[in-house]
Amino acid sequence: MFERMQQFEDEFKSLHQRQLAESRGQRREMLERDLSNTRTMLEVLYPVIRSLDDVVLEYEMIALSGIRIYGDAFLRSSGTVLEEENYITHAEQITRKRFSFERARTRSVTALGYAYYPYSRDELEQQPESCRRDLQALISMKLSGTGAGLLELPVVEREALRFAALRLKSFQLVELSDWLRMSKEASSRAARSLVAKGLLVRIGGGEHRCFEFAISDKGRAVMLG
Repeated sequence: MFERMQQFEDEFKSLHQRQLAESRGQRREMLERDLSNTRTMLEVLYPVIRSLDDVVLEYEMIALSGIRIYGDAFLRSSGTVLEEENYITHAEQITRKRFSFERARTRSVTALGYAYYPYSRDELEQQPESCRRDLQALISMKLSGTGAGLLELPVVEREALRFAALRLKSFQLVELSDWLRMSKEASSRAARSLVAKGLLVRIGGGEHRCFEFAISDKGRAVMLG
């Protein structure tokens, strides 16, 4: 338990510093604020997400009204916006104007095709296991592969794309081969076909040899249906 907590602390610190250095304008201002509540939420959910490589802090979106809005944390692999909500600031003492803004914000996040997943402070503190189960259920459902585009793929390519979506980082052919329980040559054919369809991208290597693969934005969209 201690090692996992220390691993999380190290990852969160590295993630925050890296994304702060890469950000500009309003998002940078958001990242410079106190993120302790977001950190607590991610710490509770860490056993499910397992790594923070997939996380974007203060994820920037454009609302239906045209203004910039931000999600506390975004999980790229499942297209999920995570929010930590304090009862006092989000319910008990909220103004009517702010209440309307929050509803419009939720509609915008949904219209953009993301899953909006808010957690209350009380839930995170008192029912952490329930919070983790809910997120695991969402991720499993999102990656279950029910999209029409996915069903059009040959079964081997479908399973290869599912593997790519579950990976938080790029992968090598030997890893895909282990997942598919097929030869490296057969796995390579499936990966190359997915690259040709724009569902995977090559990472490293040259024209005739590729070191690693990763799922593309188009591939993720197919997985999410």
